[in-house]
Order: sequence, then C-alpha cells, then structure tokens
Amino acid sequence: MSRTLVQPVGQKRLTNVAVVRLKKHGMRFEIACYPNTVLSWRSGVEKDLDEVLQSQTVYSNVSKGVLAKSKDLIAAFGTDDQTTICLDILKKGELQVAGKERESILSSQFRDIATIVMHKTYNTETQRPYTISMIERLMREIHFAVDPHSTSKKQALELIQELQKHFPIKRCPLRIRATAPQDQLPHLLEKLKEWNATVISKEGSSTQLSVVFEMEPGLYKDCHDFVMNKMHGRFDVLAHSLYVEGDTHVDQYNDYEDMPAPLPRETHDSVLELNEKLQKQTISSTSRPTEVQQKQNKCNTCNVCFDDSKLYREHHKSEWHKHNMKRKTRQLPPLTEEECMADMELGDSKSDLKDYSF
Repeated sequence: MSRTLVQPVGQKRLTNVAVVRLKKHGMRFEIACYPNTVLSWRSGVEKDLDEVLQSQTVYSNVSKGVLAKSKDLIAAFGTDDQTTICLDILKKGELQVAGKERESILSSQFRDIATIVMHKTYNTETQRPYTISMIERLMREIHFAVDPHSTSKKQALELIQELQKHFPIKRCPLRIRATAPQDQLPHLLEKLKEWNATVISKEGSSTQLSVVFEMEPGLYKDCHDFVMNKMHGRFDVLAHSLYVEGDTHVDQYNDYEDMPAPLPRETHDSVLELNEKLQKQTISSTSRPTEVQQKQNKCNTCNVCFDDSKLYREHHKSEWHKHNMKRKTRQLPPLTEEECMADMELGDSKSDLKDYSF
C-alpha cells in the first residue's frame, strides 16, 4: 500500500515575509508584507497596496499562521474591516527586522544625522566647522540613541540643542539676500537690528535695494514672512553652512610641498624665465589641415594639431603629453615640447636638491 503526502489546501505558507506588528489594547496584531516595500510605502514611493501586502489579512501571529479574532479587532480598532485595519497597522506598526539588518539601518541613520549636524554647526572657539568623525564622537559621549521612527533631520535638530549644553557648538547662521523697495529699507534695517542680524552688504538701484545679511536659523520663518508678506519683496537663502574666508582648496596643493624652500640662485632665475616665457607663449600652426581633420587630430591638452593619425596616437604616449596632463590637473597652461623637456630637467634638479642633505 503506497503512502501519499497530502498538503493542506487552505494553508498559506508565508516565506520571505516582512512582518509589521502593532500592539493595541494589550493585544498583538500583525500583517504580512513583502520585503523592502514597507519603507517605500511610508515614504510615498509605493502607492499600490497589493505590492506591499502579501495578503490583506490581520494575524495575531504571522509565523504560526494564527488569524486575529473578529471580536479582538472590533475591541481594538472599532471595526473588523481587514483592509482598513491593515492600513492602520502599516502606518503605525513597527517593522520587524533581523538583528544585523536593524544594526545596519541604525548605523546608516546615525551617519546621516551626524552629516546633517556637521553641515549645520561650527565650533564657537575655533570658528571652524566640525568634521563628521568629531560629531560622531560627541554623539557617543552623550550616549545618543537613534530613533528609527523619527526622521534624521528632526533628530539632528534635537541633537544640536543637546550638544550645545555640553560642548562649544552653535548653529551656522543663514546668509540671506532680501530685495525690497527703497522706501522699505528703514523698516528692514530696524527689523534686522531687532533680530541681531549682521549686514554683509547693500546694493541696488534707486527703486530697489538688496541687503545681504546673516541671522540665526530660528528666525527664518519670521524674516521670510516679513519680507514676502509685509514688504512684498524677494527672499533668497544664499548659504546655510559656515564659509570662512581664506580657506584652502584642493587645487591650491601641489606635489612639491615637501621640497626644501631655499634653492640656488640659478635655479630660481631659470624658473622666473620659464614663467615669463609661458605668459608670452602663443601657439600657432604653420600649416592647417581641413577643418574636420584638424578637429579629429588636435590634442586639447597640449594645444597642438597633427596631420597624421599615427603621430597623433603616438603623441598621447609621449612624456610631453603626460607632463602637460599633470600640469592641467594643477590648472597650469600647457608647454611646448622644448619647454616641456626643460621643465622636466628642472624638476629632476629639484629632486636632486631635495635628496641632498648638508
């Protein structure tokens, strides 16, 4: 006698399920959702409920397949309509995730909050912005805990107020440009003085005047309403981060920072002569090919044209082209082939001086 394995027809096997749980009136209600769709639905990206819910059924325990009783649904939600209750649980419930996944989400949100705080604050002692690593260290010192149910921006603003109690940190002022009729200027200046705003500049014509000023971010709404509604002017936010004059940029750095400052007089004179020659340099070609051929065989880095495609390809492998590529990254003008060789020999002499020790 053969045995046959009979599967229950009415049994639903929910595999790879994201469970959303809501506790209400001392009872637990759960719904089964597709993974990675709950957050998309809450953020408004996903609109189709059928793409989020695996079944529009309310459970008391999804893993065991136990359905919620109708009397419990009526007692907790006031109705036994499954779709309405599912929407309520999907909106207010807690998404159940695995330990590693939860840790990854919290770590990512922790970093997002630190980034927002970094862009919105500065150190009152040094007048410089904090780095993100310093912000994260301060957050750990005050034992900041991420709330997964709150937005990163809201938590960042609350965190700034908490950090101000323990560390020299302050919100970056907003740099705003307000444009209004000339006769409204006294009222605007009076308001700015009342708000302790710092006027940066004034410019405009006889009919309209633009005032650029910095003020506390907390006064943004009052200032916006005053300029737009009462003065019927124009309101523009120019910057909301700290900008310090004289800050260095990446372009200001070069490859010769570690070289010794003093150089022989002859080398210094040769550098000056080379710079003067570069300023007067004008590249002109004696014979010009057709317009199409010139466009195809022109090296924009070295600003030179080639009649032969083979020479053009070999040029890109030459030391001349490579040297001009390095100069281009430092925003320097290109050199001719002769000037390139002279500059490379000069660089070798500098390297010898760097290695030479007295």
